[in-house]
Amino acid sequence: MKANIHPKYFDQAQVICACGNKFTTGSTLEVIHVELCNKCHPFYTGEQRFVDSASRIQKFQDKQNIAKQYLTKKVKSRKNKKPKIRHLKLYEKCSWQLSS
Repeated sequence: MKANIHPKYFDQAQVICACGNKFTTGSTLEVIHVELCNKCHPFYTGEQRFVDSASRIQKFQDKQNIAKQYLTKKVKSRKNKKPKIRHLKLYEKCSWQLSS
């Protein structure tokens, strides 16, 4: 093996979770910051919760609200429109004369 090409290994690397939980493990990094651990992950805790770091749920809800506003605006504009006058064809106007 070549000398001095491997990273330094820390036996007591500290992992810090966003929930405040801390534990030690072995790693090439001395301090590791994570978003989820076994104390706060929904799979291990059994609670129903959404883990959304990219705010995808918020974006989806915003799109839903915009769609609702668009539909209500569209329905209101349909109600405010004047009814179109139906132009009758010549044979429809005179159909009562042709049937007798």
